[in-house]
Amino acid sequence: MADRVLVIGSGGREHALAWKLAQSPHVKQVLVAPGNAGTANNGKISNSAVLVSNHTILAQFCKDHNIGLVVVGPEALLGTGIVDDLMSAGVRCFGPSAKAAQLETNRSFAKAFLDCHGIPTARGKAFADPQEACSFITSTDFPALVIKASGQAARKEIIIAASKEEACRAVQEILQDKVFGKTGETVVIEELLEGEELSCLCFTDGVTVAPMPLVQAHKQLMDGDQGPNTAGMGAYCPVPQIPEALLEKIKDSILQPIVDGMRQEGTTYVGVLQTGLMRTKDDVKIINFTCHFGDPQCQVILPLLTNDFYEVIQATIDGKLCSCMPAWSENRTAVSVVMASEGYPGEYVKGMEVTGLLQARELGVKVFHAGTTMQDDKVVTGGGRVLTVTAIKEDLMSALEEANKGVVAIRFQGAIYRKDIGYQAIAFLQQSVGLINGNISVDTITSTDPPTATGSRSGSHAELGGSADLFDLKASGYDDPILVSRTKGIGTKLQIAQMCKKHDTIGQDLVAMCVNDILAQGAEPLFFLDYFACGKLDTEVAQAVRAGIAEACKKAGCALLGRDTAEIPGMYSPGEYNLAGFAVGAVERGQMFLQPKRVAEGDVVIGLASSGIHSHGFNLVRKILLMSSLHYSSPVPGGCGDQPLGELLLTPTKIYSKALLPVLRSGHVKAFAPITGGGLLESIPRILPEAFSVILDAYTWQIPEIFSWLQTEGNLSEEEMARTFNCGIGAVLMADKELAQQVLKDVQRHEEAWLIGNIVPSHTGSSHVKVKNLLKALQLNRFQFLQNAADMDSHLHVEPPKSKVKVAVLISGTGTNLAALIAYAREPASCVQIALVISNKSGDVEELRNAARAGIPTRVIDHKLYGSRSEFDRTIDSVLEEFSVELICLAGFMRILSSAFIRKWYGKILNICPSLLPSVKGGNAHKQVLQAGVKVTGCTVHFVLEEANTGAIILQEPVSVNTDDTEETLLERVKEAECRAFPIALQLVTSGVVRLGADGKICWKQGTQSLTHHEKQDCISSTTTLKPQQYNRLQSNA
Repeated sequence: MADRVLVIGSGGREHALAWKLAQSPHVKQVLVAPGNAGTANNGKISNSAVLVSNHTILAQFCKDHNIGLVVVGPEALLGTGIVDDLMSAGVRCFGPSAKAAQLETNRSFAKAFLDCHGIPTARGKAFADPQEACSFITSTDFPALVIKASGQAARKEIIIAASKEEACRAVQEILQDKVFGKTGETVVIEELLEGEELSCLCFTDGVTVAPMPLVQAHKQLMDGDQGPNTAGMGAYCPVPQIPEALLEKIKDSILQPIVDGMRQEGTTYVGVLQTGLMRTKDDVKIINFTCHFGDPQCQVILPLLTNDFYEVIQATIDGKLCSCMPAWSENRTAVSVVMASEGYPGEYVKGMEVTGLLQARELGVKVFHAGTTMQDDKVVTGGGRVLTVTAIKEDLMSALEEANKGVVAIRFQGAIYRKDIGYQAIAFLQQSVGLINGNISVDTITSTDPPTATGSRSGSHAELGGSADLFDLKASGYDDPILVSRTKGIGTKLQIAQMCKKHDTIGQDLVAMCVNDILAQGAEPLFFLDYFACGKLDTEVAQAVRAGIAEACKKAGCALLGRDTAEIPGMYSPGEYNLAGFAVGAVERGQMFLQPKRVAEGDVVIGLASSGIHSHGFNLVRKILLMSSLHYSSPVPGGCGDQPLGELLLTPTKIYSKALLPVLRSGHVKAFAPITGGGLLESIPRILPEAFSVILDAYTWQIPEIFSWLQTEGNLSEEEMARTFNCGIGAVLMADKELAQQVLKDVQRHEEAWLIGNIVPSHTGSSHVKVKNLLKALQLNRFQFLQNAADMDSHLHVEPPKSKVKVAVLISGTGTNLAALIAYAREPASCVQIALVISNKSGDVEELRNAARAGIPTRVIDHKLYGSRSEFDRTIDSVLEEFSVELICLAGFMRILSSAFIRKWYGKILNICPSLLPSVKGGNAHKQVLQAGVKVTGCTVHFVLEEANTGAIILQEPVSVNTDDTEETLLERVKEAECRAFPIALQLVTSGVVRLGADGKICWKQGTQSLTHHEKQDCISSTTTLKPQQYNRLQSNA
């Protein structure tokens, strides 16, 4: 059975650990606590808010969530005994015990251990007295210039002095002035070694030692090893200038003696051990220990591991490492480049937006996040070292060039990075192997200026002239390509463009239809040719059409290679023309990953948003318009927009090639299809094996309002809609269930997309595509209260907010109003941004998945892991502050909030109660109503005050009680009322119409009191606020 794994930490190392563990078939989920933007909802990987500093809470969390393995990143936690505590509680944990971790956390211990076991290291000694330490510095016959504060210390607590006088001053500051606090109670004074610094890591189960390839990290901030020392600005692996014989010597004379010595002293070392080595002219000596993977060493070495990381870890814990030795890529080199914030390693600014991450991934590099966080759905900087960009290629030169290209593609203000990672190895290769021209420089090697975007592309030879157009496939970068082509015309939409005299967008439809079809084979569009025919040439019209085609080719990334114009008098009426297009694309023979035969039961369907009707179904559109009273110049009906109807109908088809090509070529997508002629019902079966069908749920995606109008105006059935139109889905992808979230996230970087359905076995005689809830979704698509709320804002002269109010929704599972709130937040009139969804229950929570599908960050904060309500609330509060939340909605949140929390968020917490307060309070509201025999119930939205089930009522919606109602039927109808009322109340609060006064009473914006009751009803879709006497009168009248 697959395990859940918890990785503890928030840096690039932890992202790399989670990424590698997620590749194991034995792992079904990797939680990272607290994680970063890169580990948030990334396929199998997601973040957790569990409190890791309290080992008791952490152990219980692991048991409650079936965590089968914990992997610890930060050395500080190893020193506090986290591995000991978790293992004692029955939770498997990878890493050394607190006693074994003293090799890193206690430098005095490490120094004494190395000397005791005769393991080569720098000469030196530990001191607690400053006078004795200074005497040692001045009397030694070697440069005793390295001063290390002992104890659990950061890298900056190492001082390399320039002279003996400076070394003595450093000792005085540490031991006497206590500049490093308790970590400076003793110091280790060592010889300053000169040579080449290396990192040698190994797995060990306490007996067997399995070395990893050598790594060389670059610690200085700037090129040429200039600038201040850092935790690491990059690394490469393996190190070609180190012979294999020396690695064997390191194992035999350093690594194995360390492991054997610890075991002999009664402290078995289990985990990863990283040794910092100095290769001097005489020998290789240890200069420091790291009792886990270092950073950036982890990010550069794990991509080279070829066997299952999870299996290696389990074998190490079980003492069976000899039966599962790690294997490493041969003839492959990895290079990692760290991108840091301006000012690092000193003070630096946070909150800088990071862009270009997808472009970097498209180049084939792996980007590990470190100091990043999510803010307003954007990745922003949150630390000194922000990202690590890793490339793996056949040789060091290629890997360095690839990594630097990835770095150049990523942007954030003040980014700092080195361009010369691996320069020592490059110099070695130049001198001894002769792989590179002798006069080439490192600057030339690392030059990665991005190419300028042009209107054509490599391979195009249209400039050569002649009667034929040429395209050079080799120049376009293809080795063994399969060509894919498509020819298309536009059809009825072209007639509407001519009637509306709008010619500038129809060219994109032509290109999009060809290019999107080519994508179905995973092919990149290379070039496009068009044909324009008319009875009499109108130069302005032709130029507008051609300009649209040219612009669309740029969007598609293909060359506009050739075009033909035909003037045929008598064939076309004045003002009439016809268009045809021809596109050619290519895919490498070995990269034809899109194979519908791979589609299997349980696979997930991902839908990409359409821009509207696209290019099919216009025969029916024209018929609907002929039957209606509208014209193409009429305003868009039903508040669907402020443009003419014809212009909305002519919204061009989306081009998906640039956004989707990297995703389609990742190997994670099994099939792709644009929704074209025949709508959803006929387009999707083109990529379905005969044995399977698709079930879609129309509630899972946002349907453009024009489709609702067409369905209502044309009185179309559910099947007619699904067989004619795309209904808001421009294309579909099919992917394995385990990879669907990762694919979705990749797509959502450029396109709006949702998880919309699943693959199921097909039954004889049944349709291959079933769309559930389509008619209901179309009918509910327009929330009338939003238009009314917008009308009310206009009536009351409410100024729209400059930015939307950030709202957090707190839930306790399923059956909440979250879907209604999310749908409302998407509306143009909405003043809300759902910034976060928090659940106090873990596990298979459907609402969390719904939020993730909508691109909303989620957190699980399990109340059972906290000793008190106040501690639980403080954790929620810290997460709310992290996401800059301004307002809280309790949507089925089944926990009582502490008084301190409510006071802090006074006037900022909304709750919905499934009854008409104050007449019905407490739990089992529906049972109370039925037992009392009342005829009206409903729901109440109110501000939360300290006393339970009280608060200033914002609005209520009544629901009649039928004679045959049961608790279940009444529950469903009240839920429907809640889904209408809660968004309205939220709009009233976020728009500034309603607020909670200091006296605990509702305050309406000045001028609202003059509204009549009828006007208020109009504003809130017949939803009213019932006073107690009104409620009682309703009961007696009934």
